[in-house]
This record gives sequence, structure tokens and C-alpha cells, in this order.
Amino acid sequence: MGYLIDSFVAAIGLIFTFDREVQFAVWTSLYTSSCSIAFAALIGIPSGLMLGTNRFRGRRLIITLLNTLMALPTVVVGLVLFGLFSRQGPLGSLGLLFTPWAMIAGQTVLAAPIVANYVLAAVSGSDPRIMDTVYTLGASNVQAAVQLMKEIRFGVMAAVIAGFGRVIAEVGVAMMLGGNIRGTTRTMTTAIALETSKGEFAFGLSLGIVLLCVALLVNLFLNLLQQR
Repeated sequence: MGYLIDSFVAAIGLIFTFDREVQFAVWTSLYTSSCSIAFAALIGIPSGLMLGTNRFRGRRLIITLLNTLMALPTVVVGLVLFGLFSRQGPLGSLGLLFTPWAMIAGQTVLAAPIVANYVLAAVSGSDPRIMDTVYTLGASNVQAAVQLMKEIRFGVMAAVIAGFGRVIAEVGVAMMLGGNIRGTTRTMTTAIALETSKGEFAFGLSLGIVLLCVALLVNLFLNLLQQR
């Protein structure tokens, strides 16, 4: 018990003394996660809206595929993208492997299906008369989509936050595509895995505390928006 208490005290000390290693890992996690969720939103929100408001051949198959992609193992995504970005791969000339952009690409692949599915669920649960009403009033497809987005805005926010939670806590893709390089691609999760295996439990615990605080703040932000 004393070991845990001492480690916790040391972890708090690392946080409040602004340890450089802790700061960099936190910044890298927030930067890559924010970029990837922005790209995932650009892909997932329109996809969810299209699937929710249109009926076409193959729609059920696409929805089934999206549901499958939500449970896609991170190491599989990392493996496929590693092959694409490696020197022998078709995108090797871009030099993306073991850079933050490779991590962002992998995290976008993980988050986009989650965002699309949550938006699809929000559209499916909305009042079907919304679209009929706006079209009756002469709205264009874009105007109708904007109005529907306003009606399901909390569902869209939940979709983005769920995707953000998925990527900021992710390890496999960050490790395989980023390489956990100190000063370049080390995130909170990869640093926790590495430092704990080295016996630096207090360091790993400090990052774990920060990670929990980030998750708490994001959810508090969502609750605040819903109350307003």
C-alpha cells in the first residue's frame, strides 16, 4: 500500500512541476487526437447523414460494414497502414511512417466509423417529419441537412466525443505507426506502456491521471452544452 501511495505522490509531483516528458506526451496525444477526430468528423458526419436520410440498394450492407469497423482491432489498422507507409509500400515515398501524421491517419480510420454510426443513430432516432417539413418549405438538400444537424446536434456532439475518446486512449496504432519515439511521437498511452515496463510506475501513473482528467473534462463539456 505504501508503494502505491508513494507512487501517487510522485505522480502528482511530476504533473504540478510540469515535467517536460509528461508535457510532451500530453501535447502529442492531444494534438494527434484532435487532428484525427477533425478528419474523422469530416468523413463520418456526412456519411452518417447520407445513410440516415437516404434509402438505396446496398445501404444495409454498408451499415453492417460500419458496425464491423467499430470493433476493428487497432493492431490490424496499424499493420495495414504500416505496410502502406513503409519504404516498400505504395506510400513509402511520402515518408510518413513514424511521424505524427501516420498516427493521425491510423486514428482517423478508427474514429470515422464510430462518428458515422453515432450520427446515423441520431438521424434514425429523430422526428421523420423534420425533413418533410423543410422540403415542403422549399429548402435545398444542403439547407435540409443543416436543419437536421441542428435538431440532432447533441447526437453529433456525442459522436465526436465518442470518437475522441477512442483515439486518445488508443495504443496499438500509435505504437506501430508512431514508433513511440521520444520527443517526436510518444503519446500518453505509449509512454505509460513503456515507462511502466521499465519500472517507472510513478511516471506512468502521472500520465494515467492526466488521461483520466482529459476524459472527465470532455464529458463535462458535453454535459454543459446539453444543459444550455
